[in-house]
Amino acid sequence: MGNLPPERLSSAMAFLTTGVDYAGPFYVTSARLRGAVSTKAYLVVFICFTTKAVHLELASELSTPAFIAAYRRFVARRGHPSVIFSDNGTNFVGAHNYLRDLGRLLSAPQHQQSLCDAASSSGTDWRFIPPSSPHFGGLWEAAVKSAKHHLTRVIGEQKLTYEEFLTVCTQVEAILNSRPLYLPSSDPSDFEALTPGHFLIFRPLNAPPDHDVSSVSVNRLSRWQLVQRFQQDFWKRWRQEYLHTLQQRHKWLQPSTPILPGTVVIIRDDGLPPLKWSIGRISSVFPGADSTTRVADVATPSGTIRRPIVKLCPLPSQ
Repeated sequence: MGNLPPERLSSAMAFLTTGVDYAGPFYVTSARLRGAVSTKAYLVVFICFTTKAVHLELASELSTPAFIAAYRRFVARRGHPSVIFSDNGTNFVGAHNYLRDLGRLLSAPQHQQSLCDAASSSGTDWRFIPPSSPHFGGLWEAAVKSAKHHLTRVIGEQKLTYEEFLTVCTQVEAILNSRPLYLPSSDPSDFEALTPGHFLIFRPLNAPPDHDVSSVSVNRLSRWQLVQRFQQDFWKRWRQEYLHTLQQRHKWLQPSTPILPGTVVIIRDDGLPPLKWSIGRISSVFPGADSTTRVADVATPSGTIRRPIVKLCPLPSQ
């Protein structure tokens, strides 16, 4: 495995170096009318190479003008990037029909030239990864997976309007940008972790409190409650998937790295509302008869609690 590229290691403002990819398609309607025709919509996923912040835009069709319009909306909100990396489309050869259509668009010379022309007017260098090498774009592929994998399963067969789907996507963006990266302070009483949101609005992203409707039947919800239900379901599924990646389980093959006192961890709690992360610092551990630690005391802002190791996920920086 090669070293990280310089763009991933240099200090820079958010989205100065950006990766972009498509996710979808999703089906939306123009209005909430009986017999309304559903159309395809695509997520355009932008991810910052430095801060891992995510920006989601919605494209109404798979065309060069629609993509350039999404790119211009991104620039209007996040500023002009210096370098943009993207796929060249040949990764989708032989895939399903909608992926084949996406591959034709991204690999078309006219499309690539239009992107380069639109970006060069603002001094942006647009770069395409080598053909048939999706692992070169692992950073944005991971962002696409985080956004699409659970969003598809949460929405299911529901047909949302364009406005409702845009609202859900914006809330999903906030969830992705609220994930803790590491604890910048060595103060044992400071539990505020650095998140991508700090680089965007200089403070953590927080959601206004909403009534939990995840246990209410879908056919009893209003349209706004349905949108909130999608956000809450996405939060639960994505958080479990994200926290799972922080726990390296070397099943039976080799012992896992023990958690030591002083380690900063995320506490798994299924009852937390969206964009709320419970963070603590290991104060003491309790090895068993086999010298394996399975229980630890965790110091939190509200006091010390005792939790099993399987509920504690060390921050990635550790």
